[in-house]
Amino acid sequence: MRLCAVSVDLDEIPNYFQIHGLAEPSGPGSTAVYDVALSRLVGMARDASIPLTLFAIGSDLSRPEAARGLADARAKGHEIANHSLGHRYDLVKLDRAAIRAEVVGGIEAIERATGERPVGFRAPGYTITDTVFDVLAELGVAYDSSVFPCPAYYGLKTAVIGAIALVGRTSRSVVDNPAVLLAPTTPYRVGRPFWKRGNGLLELPVQVTRGLRLPFFGTSVTVAGPSRARWLARMCIGDPLINLELHGIDVLDAGDGLEALRPHQHDVRVKKDDKLASLHAVFDTLRRAGYAFVTLRDGAREIEKSLA
Repeated sequence: MRLCAVSVDLDEIPNYFQIHGLAEPSGPGSTAVYDVALSRLVGMARDASIPLTLFAIGSDLSRPEAARGLADARAKGHEIANHSLGHRYDLVKLDRAAIRAEVVGGIEAIERATGERPVGFRAPGYTITDTVFDVLAELGVAYDSSVFPCPAYYGLKTAVIGAIALVGRTSRSVVDNPAVLLAPTTPYRVGRPFWKRGNGLLELPVQVTRGLRLPFFGTSVTVAGPSRARWLARMCIGDPLINLELHGIDVLDAGDGLEALRPHQHDVRVKKDDKLASLHAVFDTLRRAGYAFVTLRDGAREIEKSLA
């Protein structure tokens, strides 16, 4: 089995200002993910003949334009999955009732917008706990895709949060339990604690390369450029399910109303056409290696068969 799922977290632009401890933006650029990136992503998927799994934040769907865009993407064959109601970076610090409200709120908002109940979940900031897994299992969620066992990402995230604090700002982002780095890098049923194998919910970890466990996700791919993006893709070949995770911002650049983020995020400085070229290079490399592209929902079903 050689499957690849391309998922996209549709985090709207204010979330990035929260990460950097900046005042939230206003104006057209603040809704660029749904107003610009979503159609760009759907076009990219059409050109590459791949289905996407779109992780939507429920509160964003209060905008009719966002809800219509998501419903249109579903009508084109893309899976819509749950990225919580309000994208609380501190989700794991909430009590169980509040966690449940965030998960249920996301489910209900997506179902209202698309007419279909989502079956997958991804936690904000990839940060998850046993309590979150308990809530997901209780609600009948089919799979989770939050675990990111990547030492380089963990170290960089910790350093960035520290650097932001040093200049007197407070990031909303939180650091995960370092034990997540012990989690399997390929699909598994979670145990207790969740970074061990067990008989619980199916986890589809965010992709890292084989061996070195370098991050293989939107930022690393789009910043790398096509040739290095192909190299990263080749380092993942052999895994039964390559779970390439992107964000809407991965097909945007400073010219899309994101000039205020330019000093804080290198990826915003990369031209959107160059980003798309890197992504298409990855799709081509994996397809040539025999990978079939599926939604995470369909990939989870195939993985379930292999674990039965």
